[in-house]
Amino acid sequence: MSLPWLESVPVWGAATASGSAAASAPKRFAALFMGCGVNPDQWWAKGSGATMELGRCLEPLAPLRSKINVVNGLFNKHATGVGIHPGQTGNILSGAALKKGAELKGGISIDQMLARHQGEDAVQPSMVLGCEQPITGYHETNFSMAYSSHISWQSATSPVPMEVYPSLAFDSLFDNRGGKRNQSILDRVRDEAAGLSRRVSASDRAKLDEYLTSVREVERRVAPMRDEKSTADARAGDRGRPTLTMPRPDNGLPEDVRAHMRLMCDLIALGFQTDKTRIATLLLCRDISGLFYPFLDVRAAHHGASHDDRSTSYERVTQYYVSQLAYLATRLDAMPEGEGTVLDNTCLLFTNSMWSGSKHDASKVPVVLAGGLGGTLQTGRVLDYHDKGDDHRKLCGMYLGIMDRMGVQLDHFGDADARLAGF
Repeated sequence: MSLPWLESVPVWGAATASGSAAASAPKRFAALFMGCGVNPDQWWAKGSGATMELGRCLEPLAPLRSKINVVNGLFNKHATGVGIHPGQTGNILSGAALKKGAELKGGISIDQMLARHQGEDAVQPSMVLGCEQPITGYHETNFSMAYSSHISWQSATSPVPMEVYPSLAFDSLFDNRGGKRNQSILDRVRDEAAGLSRRVSASDRAKLDEYLTSVREVERRVAPMRDEKSTADARAGDRGRPTLTMPRPDNGLPEDVRAHMRLMCDLIALGFQTDKTRIATLLLCRDISGLFYPFLDVRAAHHGASHDDRSTSYERVTQYYVSQLAYLATRLDAMPEGEGTVLDNTCLLFTNSMWSGSKHDASKVPVVLAGGLGGTLQTGRVLDYHDKGDDHRKLCGMYLGIMDRMGVQLDHFGDADARLAGF
């Protein structure tokens, strides 16, 4: 088990001659994705800082007003004029032009560009997670449905395999293999944890106890899902088909998407807290999603509901997805790190492939950021680029600015060769 930041233990590089830790905390980036647009009427923000006003879709972020940026009017040029859905989704993190037909071709995504440059600084270069299985085949626009199912791309032709099973993501994060799965991680490190607890400060002892408790809680929720996955694999083998081609919950994925999304957010939080990884993506739902939300009193599946995007039903759907960003950000903000929190050293990006599901309008995309990247990104702002002209409102211009702040400086990325002004 990796440890969270502790004031008693030198971290972030070699200790100085006086024994103090290196000065700067690691910077982290995660992208959370929701497909098929938002409710456009209630996606708005006004003002700044603690007095920022938020539309109902963004209300879950109210306690974090001073640590977010709502960015309006950005667009992804190569996602316009290409038809609907796959061509608007597969390049949301790359800004690359996508190729139709059987041969996949796009571009490396921002998360994998960061992982390529920073991967050696963490045990896992990146975490690529999803809450809905990918789909195959082709859309009526002749774009592969792989573009609808993947936002993280390691090269122009290869999406990063996405882990949709919480149990497998947990095992990867904690190097939980073979017979080790039958024994609690905390039981395996009990003696070492007790010894460390005796040597650190009182405040570190409290942090350590809180961390171990949170790991135990995630482990407890994952355990039954591992059994469900094994049962699903056996069932799929009897039917002679891949597990992921079966519908939920026969495929072993959690039937309640609330539990699924919450666990994936928790795993990212643990990965960041322990510096096991610094880069993550989470596909909360794919483009043309088939997820249902009975707990929101929404009858239609996600994609169908998005075609009535100004309804109160889809407002609730949008707000629910924003609440996942709020949950992850709140968890990170509760983790002390140096003089601030893990959130203060992170940039969380929440975005969507389009603005309006009823119109399939990708002329602008919804964007919310949380976290200040170690003080390099001013927060508590509403930034509006609607009237700046297409050359000055590029989504990839923002990506260049984020990468700059994380020590990855490129001449161009996607369709942008200039940083977003005022960002």
